Amino acid sequence: MSSEPSQNGDEKPQKPLYELLTHTLVDIYVGEENCHYPLHEKLLCYHSPFFASIFYNKSNSSSRTKEFGLPEVEDTAFALFVGWLYSRALRYPEEENDIGPLLDLYFLATKLQIAALQTDIVDTVRAYYHNNETYPGLRRVQYVYANTDEDNVMREMMVGSVARYLTLSDSIPEHWANALKKNGQLSVDIIRSIQEWHLEARNVPDARDASVDRGRNGFKGAVGFSHVEGNSEMEDVKEESEEEEESHVNGNGVA
Repeated sequence: MSSEPSQNGDEKPQKPLYELLTHTLVDIYVGEENCHYPLHEKLLCYHSPFFASIFYNKSNSSSRTKEFGLPEVEDTAFALFVGWLYSRALRYPEEENDIGPLLDLYFLATKLQIAALQTDIVDTVRAYYHNNETYPGLRRVQYVYANTDEDNVMREMMVGSVARYLTLSDSIPEHWANALKKNGQLSVDIIRSIQEWHLEARNVPDARDASVDRGRNGFKGAVGFSHVEGNSEMEDVKEESEEEEESHVNGNGVA
């Protein structure tokens, strides 16, 4: 069961931290190494319906032992979660490599049903790409698709960014062209994202009108759709460099 950030802005006021730091602790064991995290039960369950259903359910043995294991969760992601749990803050990414751990934290927040944390992560990732005037690379988008469902907020933000990136480009980079040919859902989602722009008809070229330039003569005099694939000479549009390779284009996670 997944939890999505609220779309209507009707989030309940957050309780102050001191009200949630009661004497009762629970022991969470994470990853294959069983890394131990003693956490305040009330604080944990206040933010996470997932944990509330475990520790506040008297029919569950964990409600008596105050222990629970998450062997499938990466310790790095859980450590970031604990940092957010006690500070309600995320560290702003200094470089693109910092986005990966934030995505892992986002997937964990989805599992733990913590909408506030999901919202914070989406806002942080969005701000990084916007402030650095870059766009998510193909591997990031594939990773999000592999770990989220349709109508997921992070997925929609990523694909919306890619839609803008490709629309403003004079060409489609080869790795994106290959991915779009092989993965229909991503292509459909890009069209959906463009539709959400609600462009006025007068601002969109009409290929049915013979009196206007339909854009067939393209880059360096090339003719036809094929000229928009593979050209790397794009101005004023930058995708975050991730050393894309063919092995990353073969549909990892994009249906």
